[in-house]
This record gives sequence, structure tokens and C-alpha cells, in this order.
Amino acid sequence: MSDHDEAAAVRPLTLAWVHRHLEAGERVVGVEALHGGITAEMRRLTIGTRDGGTRPLVLRSFVGVADAEDWLHREAGALTECDGTGVSAPRLVAVDPVAEHCEYPSLLMTHLAGRTVIDDEGLETRVPLMARQLLAIHALRPVRQPRAYVALTTADTVVTPQCADASLWAAAIDLIRRPAPPYEGRFLHRDFHPGNVLFDVPPASPADARITGVVDWAGASWGPVDLDVAHCSTHLALLHGPVWGLRFTEAYEEAGGALAADASERLYWLVRSGLAASEEVGAVSKPWREAGKTELTTRAVEERLDAYVTALMHAPA
Repeated sequence: MSDHDEAAAVRPLTLAWVHRHLEAGERVVGVEALHGGITAEMRRLTIGTRDGGTRPLVLRSFVGVADAEDWLHREAGALTECDGTGVSAPRLVAVDPVAEHCEYPSLLMTHLAGRTVIDDEGLETRVPLMARQLLAIHALRPVRQPRAYVALTTADTVVTPQCADASLWAAAIDLIRRPAPPYEGRFLHRDFHPGNVLFDVPPASPADARITGVVDWAGASWGPVDLDVAHCSTHLALLHGPVWGLRFTEAYEEAGGALAADASERLYWLVRSGLAASEEVGAVSKPWREAGKTELTTRAVEERLDAYVTALMHAPA
């Protein structure tokens, strides 16, 4: 077995567990660390098959994460729900949510073709595709309803950027002190954004891009579709500029999605998601810089977040 780097090495107990879930005559012949994630160690395993060929699997391990058991149960359940539907997600191979067999809580799944795309070029094509994909996720009717969503911020934990208008941000914070609006629950991905969507983009024709799959289902939840839409809108605003965050909401409705009927209710979810990002600007932007978007310094992303929240608060009612 060969490793592409030292960080890729699979721990002994985990490797033995993986082998127990392979087909007869198969073995792990290569390991590669996958970068870009925030909470979990990700590795692509190359599996040698009996006929001399290979096939890829993905190993996801949570090291020192307090909520690992819950997240892995959610992900395993979501992958099972997506199997056989129009939503392309990895297929679950095995899960060890409490590290009964592995050194750390782990999940083994199939590998999807495609890659994440964070370039500005081609956004006008990819944003509508993402909106339609998210709508398809919300259309799923799970056999077993996942747990209710968990809010990712409170009024007391928001971090107001130094560059921000303090009074405007105070008004935004007051907005999320209100009780959450009523909603009709739907199946949520809960972390749907460009970093978790895989694309096939022909080099000579970006306009012919297509989605090959959606990954990272550890936050799968039951809740308002507005929350999923707002989360992706925030990431698009930070990655590509505020206008693209606003555009995603429009694209979701153009695809046939129904958001909260009342403008103040839609604003609540959009602002809540934007303010949630204030607490993790550094963690969110680091993978983008590592992927080549070196201009997205923490300060630059904070400025985009401020511009996005300002645009939301100034939007006509």
C-alpha cells in the first residue's frame, strides 16, 4: 500500500475495519488525504479488486469532535435516504459512529466523480444548477425523519466585524432575537454550499457544467427550506461577492422552490445565516485560500460579509 503523504496514513484498527467491509479478494492499495474539509479527516482509498482493477472509496474520520456520533448517524441516515433517488450522493458502505472498531468515529462510503469549483468563471451557469439540486433535496420524503435543525448562532455570540456599521449590525442582531417564524418542515442538507457540490466542467465549455453529486451530509436535518437556501446564499456571498448571495435566493424560486411567503420571515433566515458566518470567517475562508483564492483573506471575507448583511438589511420589505 502506498501513501501520497504521511497525513494520509490510515490507522491500524481503522484499516482492519475497512478491510472487513470490502468484497472478497479486495484490499487497500493506496491512500490519499483529501483537503478542504474543516471538521473531519478525509481520505480517498484506492481498492484493488479481484480482477486486477481498482475502485475508489472515501473514509471520513472525526478526531476529537464531541458531536461525532450524532453527525455520523445523521450522515449515514441521509446517504441511505438518498440511495436510489434523483439526488446523487455517496453510497454508504459502513459506519462506526462510536469508534467501537476504529480509533475514531468513522464512515466509509463510495467515491463520487467530479470536483468542487470555486472559480468566479461560470457562476451564472452553476448557481441555477445548485438551486435546482437543492430543490431536489428538499423534495425528498425520508422514511425516517432526521432530527430537527440546530441554529448555528445566537444574538449573544455574533461577532461584529471591525469594518461594520455597528448600529446596522445591532439591528440585525435584534432581528434574530425574535422567535423563529413558523415553517413547514422539509429534509435539509444543512451545509449545502459550493464546497460540498461536485461538478463536471468541460474545460472548453464551462456553460456545459453539470452536478455529479453532493457530499458532507453530517448536518442533515428537518427544518425550513429557507435555512438551507440562506446558508448557501451566505457562502456564495463570501466566496464570490454579495450579489451572488442575493442571486441564489432568486434562482431557488425560479427553479420552483417556495420560500417563506412573508418578506420579514425570509429576512429572518437570511440574516440569521449571515450572522452565523461571523463566528467562523477564518475557518470558512482558509480552505478557499488553500485552493488558490489567496485574495480571500480573513479581512476580505469579513468585508464581504458586512456588505452582504448590509444589503439584506437595506432590501425593500
